[in-house]
Amino acid sequence: MEQTTRIEKRLAPMRKALTEHRLYEHLQRVEDIRSFMESHVFAVWDFMSLLKALQQLLTTTTTPWVPSANPQLARFINEIVLEEESDVNEEGEPQSHFEMYLSAMEQIGANTEFIHQFIDQIKLGKDIETAAQSIDLDPAVLKFVQFTFATINSGEAHKIAAAFTFGREDVIPDMFLAIIKDEAQKVGRDQYTKLSYYLKRHIELDGDEHGPLALRMIAALCGEDQQKWEEVAQTAEAALAHRIGLWDYIANSISEQSLAAV
Repeated sequence: MEQTTRIEKRLAPMRKALTEHRLYEHLQRVEDIRSFMESHVFAVWDFMSLLKALQQLLTTTTTPWVPSANPQLARFINEIVLEEESDVNEEGEPQSHFEMYLSAMEQIGANTEFIHQFIDQIKLGKDIETAAQSIDLDPAVLKFVQFTFATINSGEAHKIAAAFTFGREDVIPDMFLAIIKDEAQKVGRDQYTKLSYYLKRHIELDGDEHGPLALRMIAALCGEDQQKWEEVAQTAEAALAHRIGLWDYIANSISEQSLAAV
């Protein structure tokens, strides 16, 4: 794990920038959390495509079936897919994490119209750019999604795993802990019990299970190939930079809305 430790040290300043981002200070009112969720939901959605891309590359998803080249990696990915696509919500019912997030948006009164329209376009076979244009998706959010799909379209498992691991699984617990910090002091907290459950569930899974296993996946995919390790580091840096950019945009939007309300 020496290489993964080296990468984590290299990423430490960017992770610190995320966990100490000014966005979290803005999430005080219900209106602020609504605004956050309406943009963040696109990151919740495109995460599943990262995961599915890894499932396609590391397991057998076609017929006739043949054994996976690496059963250990196949099991890891399939376990995450199970929990992401059909976890148990706060009411004990099977539900994907994306659907949990939509339910949380509905509970708090956030607008889900745009994400539903976007997905409807995807179901019709439209590409990301066309679907985004159809709902006039903000360029900052689109830029985040474009990076995700550019990584997926590389078809290189170690790069996709880097964005998945260092840009999502390994950093999400810290980000979400920052979001729910001082939760009891927030106004209207009874309106986002579903969001709280979603965040805490991710902290539990990603911190205790998925994160450490994802680091082992990176090690298995890169082996002793130094070029792959460097590409993993570069992809990870780009993933975190795009997350910081998204957080900057949301923080600015909330600030502007707060000033307009005065």
